[in-house]
Amino acid sequence: MVEGSSQGAVATVLVTGAAGQLGRAVVEAAETRGLTVHGLGREQLPVEEPAACARVLDDLRPDLVIHCGAWTDVDGCEADPERAERVNGQGTANLAVACRDRGIRLCAVSTDYVFAGEVGEARRPLREDDPVGPASVYGRSKLHGERAVLEAAPERGFHVVRTAWVFGPGGKNFPAAILNRARQGLPLKVVDDQVGSPTLTLDLAEALLDLGCADALSGIWHAANEGSLSWHDFAIAICRAAGVHADIGRQSSAELGRPAPRPAWSVLDCSKLARLRGRPLPAWDDALQRHLAAEDALRAAAAVREGNGGTDT
Repeated sequence: MVEGSSQGAVATVLVTGAAGQLGRAVVEAAETRGLTVHGLGREQLPVEEPAACARVLDDLRPDLVIHCGAWTDVDGCEADPERAERVNGQGTANLAVACRDRGIRLCAVSTDYVFAGEVGEARRPLREDDPVGPASVYGRSKLHGERAVLEAAPERGFHVVRTAWVFGPGGKNFPAAILNRARQGLPLKVVDDQVGSPTLTLDLAEALLDLGCADALSGIWHAANEGSLSWHDFAIAICRAAGVHADIGRQSSAELGRPAPRPAWSVLDCSKLARLRGRPLPAWDDALQRHLAAEDALRAAAAVREGNGGTDT
């Protein structure tokens, strides 16, 4: 059970980035709860424009904004830091100010990339108050957004929610990429020197709604599925769970040679959020099983539509 709210019940939710994998999950979860939901993409709400933020909030008058919208192309951000800052940094700041001025609650999704990502000797999960030090443009732009939310925050109802290794049904995701190559018999090599907690959009969406509807002090929260492993081990687990045979080789992050540095250690301590909700997010392997089942259901539904000539009747 989450804490009750003294600010009035949340009845209407605005979700930014609603076309993305997390945004879709939040919209669906909110609708399941019987909430009125407005899911907007960048075309409907360009957060880089303060006037647009004010206009949309005045028109829709939500009780809660869950800000999933972001430019999450990590390597793209490295090549275009000005755009990353406009969207992830200043855009989040604009939305935070508009929410504060109207007394609207806010949950802004952030990332493990705000940390330096070094393994360190302790290898303990990262807490909300641990020192930050992003190594990438993406991480720095998201950290600017975090700080803007906290600067604008009233005593209650404004939250930064850091997560990591997000995947979910529909669209591009790590399990789908691994399985596509494995089923085609293509060679697979996956980095084994990055460790984190795979986080299912369906579980993260429920946590965001629980937090946004709770009467909680403003601040930073970590939200990820329980447990941790390397990307290489996650790829093996994906193929095993899907019943697909694959020989998956190892490689280092340096060998992969991506433009933006990735954190080597992305394991988050989520105990603060677990105390608020009365339970942690499920284990990552349980989340993986449900993800694969949801993907199977999506493929089956698509096959039915194709068999009906592309209609839903």
